[in-house]
Order: sequence, then C-alpha cells, then structure tokens
Amino acid sequence: MKKNKLSFFQRLTGASNPSDFDEKMPDELVVGDKKEGWIEEENSEGELPVDMYQTTDAIIIKTMVAGVKPEDLAITITREMVTIRGNRKETHESHGDDFFHKELYWGSFSRTIILPVEVEPEDAEAIEKHGLLTLKLPKINKEKMANLRVKSI
Repeated sequence: MKKNKLSFFQRLTGASNPSDFDEKMPDELVVGDKKEGWIEEENSEGELPVDMYQTTDAIIIKTMVAGVKPEDLAITITREMVTIRGNRKETHESHGDDFFHKELYWGSFSRTIILPVEVEPEDAEAIEKHGLLTLKLPKINKEKMANLRVKSI
C-alpha cells in the first residue's frame, strides 16, 4: 500500500486517516529525539511572566529579569498599556552535549500588558533590585480638579 503524504494541517494537528498508513507511523511524526517534519519557530521571543496588582494610587508590575543588564531592557508606557522588552545573553562556555539539564531561557523576551486603569506615563518609575524589576505606574486621578481663570483680551 502506498503512503499518502500528510497535508500541512495533518502534520500540524496530528490528524490523519488510519487507512492511509501502514502500521508504522511516518518518520515526520515520530516523537523523541528526531525533529524532522516538525514546524519550529525561528526568532521567537520568550514571554516574560509578571505579577500585577494595584494600590490606592498606582498599578504595580513585578517581573524577574535576573541576568539582564538595564541597558538591555526597553520599557514603553502609554496610558493604557506597558511593554517590557529585553535580551538575556547566554554567558556559559559549555555547548550541546555538555549539558545534563537545560531549563533557563536565553534570548530576547517581551511582554505587553493592557492596564486595567489609565496611568500617568510621565510619572512612572522602574526599579531593579537583585533581578526583580518593579514598575510603579501612578493612576490618573479623574477626580482631580483645577480652577481656570478667564483672561480678558
């Protein structure tokens, strides 16, 4: 029996018609050490995990950026959104087969967070201490009033 080539969708989802195959699965779907046939993203960014909470006057965002120099961090703030981007550079001397276990993330990362309330971007603070980045984003005070004097020309 001749095997049919899997469509892109079948390879992506693992869906197949059992009558199209012999008892052995095609090499491109073998799970294990082989990676042939699998779609891998290139230049993918890691997503930065965060904790976010509020106080009476600010939104606080905390995230771990251990191993990242401050000059390798970029923080963009608008009234409704915060984006944190960075790059954790790998600095070890071992390669490939020298590892017993490898879990740390190396490379570029980013996180965009939609804020639950509007903030004042100009008054925001970013502090890094022992690898913990803390952003303090002051909330906009919508109840704040100002008296305006009318000028006569």
